[in-house]
Amino acid sequence: MTNGKRQMAKDKRQMTNDKGQITKMVESVVKNWQGEQVGETTFELRVAKEETASHIVHRALVRQLTNARQGNASTKTRAEVRGGGRKPWRQKGTGRARAGSIRSPLWRGGGVIFGPKPRDFNLKLNRKERRLALRTAFVSRIDDLIVVEEFSTELSRPKTKELVAALARWGVVPESKALLILSEIADTDNVYLSARNIENLKLIAADQLNVFDLLHADKIVVTASALEKIQEVYSA
Repeated sequence: MTNGKRQMAKDKRQMTNDKGQITKMVESVVKNWQGEQVGETTFELRVAKEETASHIVHRALVRQLTNARQGNASTKTRAEVRGGGRKPWRQKGTGRARAGSIRSPLWRGGGVIFGPKPRDFNLKLNRKERRLALRTAFVSRIDDLIVVEEFSTELSRPKTKELVAALARWGVVPESKALLILSEIADTDNVYLSARNIENLKLIAADQLNVFDLLHADKIVVTASALEKIQEVYSA
């Protein structure tokens, strides 16, 4: 195959891979620690087309929930239950039904018929589909997205009360479920130490997004640097 034909074949494959996707540009205001609007930001991500968006997001959500199952439920068959090796009574002449073992599934304490056994529930979804589902789910929550400036320097020490007040200033109702996305998370970070005791608030790093958390939250708070990292990590 010549170089020209190889390039044409590569371009054709690229068109096929990009089929069903569109580039969506989103604009959002940026708030500071006090909840005031201090600017605007724009980002763009390739998402699934409207007719296929719900399908790809649903597949990714089902995969995540299914893969979280341990699959270690187990029951014993009559061969695995201890005991029952001796015939309980002779075959004939007792007036009772014939029985060969006290561990028959018909007996109390016997084996289980067709009971659960350890199994693997994992579903496969290729990398491009997973990233497409993540981008689509993220952009679909644009109405509930709150972009804020970096505020780690605002917390000189761990203080849950101050972070709760900031969330309220940003428009997060205390009873609602919120997802806070940061560019990176450290166990010694004041933001992490302040957020870990807040009910209905989940803290997550920008490179650890998942479909369930994006769809489960009522409000999504993301820092400007985390938004840039999301574009960097998931745009490829």
